[in-house]
Amino acid sequence: MTLGLYCHVPFCASPCDFCSFYQEAPTKSDLARFLEGVELEIRAAPETWPIATLFWGGGTPGLLPARQLVQLGKLFKDNFEFAKLEWTVELSPSTVKMDKIDALLRLGVNRFSLGVQSFQEATLRQLGRRQNVNQIERAIRILRTAGCRNLNLDLIFANPGQTLSGWQRDLDRAVGLEPQHLSTYCLTFEDDTALFARSLQGDVSPLSSDDQAGFYEFTWDYLKAHGYQQYEISNFARPGYECRHNLNTWSQQEWLGFGPSAASQFEGRRYTNIASLETWLSDLRRDASPKKDVQWLTPQILAADSLIFGLRLNSGVNLRLLRQRFPTVSLEPLQPLWRAWESAGLAFVNSEGFLIPTRRGRLLSDRLAVEILQHFDETAHDFPSSNVRQACPTDA
Repeated sequence: MTLGLYCHVPFCASPCDFCSFYQEAPTKSDLARFLEGVELEIRAAPETWPIATLFWGGGTPGLLPARQLVQLGKLFKDNFEFAKLEWTVELSPSTVKMDKIDALLRLGVNRFSLGVQSFQEATLRQLGRRQNVNQIERAIRILRTAGCRNLNLDLIFANPGQTLSGWQRDLDRAVGLEPQHLSTYCLTFEDDTALFARSLQGDVSPLSSDDQAGFYEFTWDYLKAHGYQQYEISNFARPGYECRHNLNTWSQQEWLGFGPSAASQFEGRRYTNIASLETWLSDLRRDASPKKDVQWLTPQILAADSLIFGLRLNSGVNLRLLRQRFPTVSLEPLQPLWRAWESAGLAFVNSEGFLIPTRRGRLLSDRLAVEILQHFDETAHDFPSSNVRQACPTDA
């Protein structure tokens, strides 16, 4: 079993219109309180085996000054045993400063994920991003100069009014910067976001499903032609640079989350910390648990989720390993479903026993997920998404 750690840094100078992750505008005292809470939470963490991945997300971890980034990093290094660690830190371009990057590299951070979203000023404004293209390019220069050798760029497509030619310009700029990894997400109109409120007012509206599908397929073909291997619906990498942290989560391994709103899956339970810095810290100070929405995981739940998330991967699901891992779960009732998928051109079982989605099947992954759940005698499958960047984007 592989174990990962996730730390949610819940601070943003200004929330983007599309973002639904928990975040607050930082104050000096809030930064100190956050670090206090993480230290308390780490001290209360269970004994674990060596850690394979560590991911700092947000929010904007880069809002912490270099001194506090080092403090946060040492909390993890001093309390956990790392084994060939992949250590990712998410950054907003406007927060990338040389002293911060130097501090993170000295700590052992070896992967950076930059929230670019677009290389076009009008699109950035439309998304509510508080950055400009010059800041993006400057941030990448700083990262490369400092010694970053594993860089992911996040991009968003299917923005209202966006054309494929406009999206290609973004991809051209991104590929030209030679990142090792690219994450390309379809814009979603999440509840409780400014974008959703604007859609209710009629200011913006999502593209049609057919148009979204066109963006997905264009992206897949374009990045393949430029040497990026697709390994998940929204993720592409040069050989050997796949994100191990997200692969660990998609394969239903185990991870521990720290910080307000961070999710965990550990020792048969799935839970999420309360999404409030104040309440989270108050609970920790009085030795109370900040966990909420605790779900006990049955083999059926884990098997179903392994299938659902495995079908988002180009490699599919190794059914032989799935049977070995969950011997009490019978997959035989699913055989008619898989035959129906094969007839419909959605998925197939190859000679090595892998259930593999087709191109069309990846476009309809939400439909496949619903049909899988209908075949399991479980109703609660609330998968905590705050540890994975947009783990389930709206299906095309």
